[in-house]
Amino acid sequence: MGNAAVLALRIVLVLVLLGTLFVQAVLVPLFAIDLAEAGAQPVRVPVLAIVVLGILAFQVCLVCVWCLLTLVRRGTVFSAGAFRYVDVVIGALSAAALLLFALGAVLAPGESVAPGVVLLIGGMGVTVAAGALLVLVMRALLASAVATAAEAHQLRNELGGVI
Repeated sequence: MGNAAVLALRIVLVLVLLGTLFVQAVLVPLFAIDLAEAGAQPVRVPVLAIVVLGILAFQVCLVCVWCLLTLVRRGTVFSAGAFRYVDVVIGALSAAALLLFALGAVLAPGESVAPGVVLLIGGMGVTVAAGALLVLVMRALLASAVATAAEAHQLRNELGGVI
């Protein structure tokens, strides 16, 4: 990955992170006011907690991608250090999927939300869970690449000893 691509992705990550901070600081409080005015008192706290935790899970993914980009720039992405960031991304995506399922469960009872909306939220949860599984598969590919790089390094050392 070239330096221009890394820089472009970092700019996008900063803009998205600033957007999530704006949502947390401005839109979530406005959403809380809207829920209170709409008389959604029984679900207000759980919905707000799920939204804030979901945004936090997304921010964790952004930070981990930033750290992985740092490893890419240094040329050390195929090392054991990359696994901790990939594992955190898998955990954050799994938590986000569970949060979406919880949001659907909170909104399902009663007549305030259409069943189609609850179904859409469940579909989003399945999609995010699929994303976590995709990253898990990519983690296995990373493990294979790290093992291959270690083996190549060992073979180079042995060849250097022979020569």
